[in-house]
Amino acid sequence: MFSMYIHFPFCQKRCGYCDFFTRADMQSAIPAYVDSLVKEIEQVGTSAEEKLPVQTVFFGGGTPSLLSPAQASNILVSVGKYFTLLPGAEISLEANPGTVNLEKLQGYQAAGINRISFGVQSFKDDELQFLERIHSSREAVDAFEMARAAGFTNINLDLIFGLPGQTVASWADSLEQAVKLDPEHLSLYALTIEEGTPLHRQVEAGKVIPLDDDISADMYQLAEEMLTSGGYNHYELSNWAAKRDGKVQSCIHNLQYWLNLPYLGIGAGAHGCAAGYRYSNAADIGGYIQAMTRKPGMQFPFSNAIDSMQAIDKRTEMNETMMLGLRLLEQGVRDLEFAERFGAGIGVVYPKQVNLLIQQGLLEWKDGSLRLTRRGHLLGNRVFREFV
Repeated sequence: MFSMYIHFPFCQKRCGYCDFFTRADMQSAIPAYVDSLVKEIEQVGTSAEEKLPVQTVFFGGGTPSLLSPAQASNILVSVGKYFTLLPGAEISLEANPGTVNLEKLQGYQAAGINRISFGVQSFKDDELQFLERIHSSREAVDAFEMARAAGFTNINLDLIFGLPGQTVASWADSLEQAVKLDPEHLSLYALTIEEGTPLHRQVEAGKVIPLDDDISADMYQLAEEMLTSGGYNHYELSNWAAKRDGKVQSCIHNLQYWLNLPYLGIGAGAHGCAAGYRYSNAADIGGYIQAMTRKPGMQFPFSNAIDSMQAIDKRTEMNETMMLGLRLLEQGVRDLEFAERFGAGIGVVYPKQVNLLIQQGLLEWKDGSLRLTRRGHLLGNRVFREFV
């Protein structure tokens, strides 16, 4: 089964730490861009050998909550027309709390979106101002409550830790507020100062002092403790899920990535991985719209918007399956499934790496799976480098 990522590169304001492909000065192009998304979905779907099953759709950005419900519905109707959108499919939309109201959220629900992911980042107003977010902590709470009132029963909150000047106490306050709201899912990310961003230039100029890595590690461990005691299951390095009716509310779309299964990238700057290729579309809104006016000239999984493609050989696929799968803290990489997929077990393919990392206390075997130890949670990148 396939997943589909739809990139929406429009924002009201670009945050100083963001290095994603987004624009804050082209909202007038949204209607034409939506039409182009519909055309690309048709082009990719009709060039496949059969009508492909899709189990998740994820609207990412940018700020997809700048889409009107009618525009979101138009896109999803196209997905259902050219692909088999499976019953109960997870359909997620990233939202900025400062861009929604009850009527819009009700419209998204009616359009078929059943999971909302709010980019809250912090419940501290001074931290939100540092991050250049357009919403306040009060607006974040209000947005969550409106989503509940609109009928959403699957809500994620994104939070960022490790901000310059942030304290463990302020991070604990944000975590406490998040747990109090009782979302189904929480994604917690350490701030990364990406080269080329305004924040990176401030750090280079000495205007901003990055937080010490040890304090960030303390924040991560605090999150593990607080969210576990709050009833959340730490199923992936950066992600926690609640149980509802006996089922852990993991993000199915992201599991597709972590299990190294195929996903289609739709939109300007979108990335995909399917049919033996990793590929990306050109990161140019005007160029994307223009490309989708031309007669289709590419075959599945590519469209006229293609910018780059790379064939994935077996060894690369195995390496990436290890790197991604080890992010799953409970499941890890199952040896039997790995052997069925690639014809040899993990220990046969990676004897030196596995033995070394077990000796270092970073990996362990449990119930037929290779997975990170608790110590390995903080040193995941050290582990992943052995496989890529």
